[in-house]
Amino acid sequence: MQQTFASIITIGDELLIGQVIDTNSAFIAQQLNSIGISIKHRLAVGDAWDDIWQALDEESKHASIILITGGLGPTSDDITKPLLCEYFGGKLVIDEGALQNVKAIFKRLDRPMIERNLKQAEVPDVCTVIPNQRGTAPGMWFEKNGVIYISMPGVPHEMKGMIENYVLVHLQKDRQLPSIIHKTLLTAGVGESFLADLIQTWEEALPQHIKLAYLPNYGMVRLRLSATGAEKGTLEEEVSAEFDKLQLLVKDYLVTDEDEPMEKVVAKLLLARNETMATAESCTGGYIAHLITQMAGSSAYYNGSVVSYSYDAKEDLLGVSHNLLVEKGAVSEEVVKQMVTGALARLKTTYAVAVSGIMGPGGDTEGKPVGTVWVAVGNHENVMTQRFHFRFDRRRNIELTATNALNLLRKFILSVA
Repeated sequence: MQQTFASIITIGDELLIGQVIDTNSAFIAQQLNSIGISIKHRLAVGDAWDDIWQALDEESKHASIILITGGLGPTSDDITKPLLCEYFGGKLVIDEGALQNVKAIFKRLDRPMIERNLKQAEVPDVCTVIPNQRGTAPGMWFEKNGVIYISMPGVPHEMKGMIENYVLVHLQKDRQLPSIIHKTLLTAGVGESFLADLIQTWEEALPQHIKLAYLPNYGMVRLRLSATGAEKGTLEEEVSAEFDKLQLLVKDYLVTDEDEPMEKVVAKLLLARNETMATAESCTGGYIAHLITQMAGSSAYYNGSVVSYSYDAKEDLLGVSHNLLVEKGAVSEEVVKQMVTGALARLKTTYAVAVSGIMGPGGDTEGKPVGTVWVAVGNHENVMTQRFHFRFDRRRNIELTATNALNLLRKFILSVA
């Protein structure tokens, strides 16, 4: 079965200058993969007529489906709609369904509507309108020389609605798409090069249609097996058999056999044991709490956090000894141990995590360079600690601290189970 390829074009100067991070491409790619469509290219283009036109021409040579987001707003810098109108040789007309949608939204919001708002209902007469159930700008579906072009708003919430409610359904209609299988595991405590040596013999013996990818991040490495084929059942069996072999080879470093973040791994452990946790954060400023509470249902196992950035907060909120802080400093094994003890007592949980470190770019002291972090995890009987040395910028150091702290908690929970 022949693979179907798609290209994703995201439009907007804000993407090129880094003012906005492109999350649309990742979502679209995941959704297309789920129905058997492979991504050929992902391309970001500024608000420049010639550049967008050239991108459409170029990507149509490589893919039979082109998905476009951005540039559909009511202001002068939103040029995607008039450009597409010219590109496909059409003229702008009012779509009655889109017009009624715009009017209904403004009526519901009790806001006055101006001519510029009404222009949102204009679409090229050569497109099929994709309803926007979450905003005013309709999507547009074009076909030319055997290539499908799908234009959607750049607002993620609106784009996702169109993908889920319309685009995926229509792309699968009257098409025989191949199956794309991905299976991913996460390892910790081992480098990418060591892993490659460890599994080299197995990797070299992989069937040609099954590919292995190494995805290092935050001091951990994900290993992903991918395959494409016509028979989904057979493909799943083949990939699962190789995945089982891989898990045995890396068992000493295996964190999870699913493509999931560390906070979800910890959540599943706590839920399975009907246990709870709390966090006592200094250098991460609540970032660990943020990761945990992004998970739906986290109130079942997470009681809360004490963000104690100053010495006074550590003393008053967590009961850390003033003399200990003066003698050892906040970034010390002794202090994070007391932070754990204080969090357990005040938030009444089974486990607690505490972190204190120097995130940079300044703040280093003798013997404690930027990136020095102490982490403690524990329960009412025992506390485990570990010192880390990170070498990146402030944001990355915070993210690394959070992920490694949760991983240390994971190991602690398993050690006492």
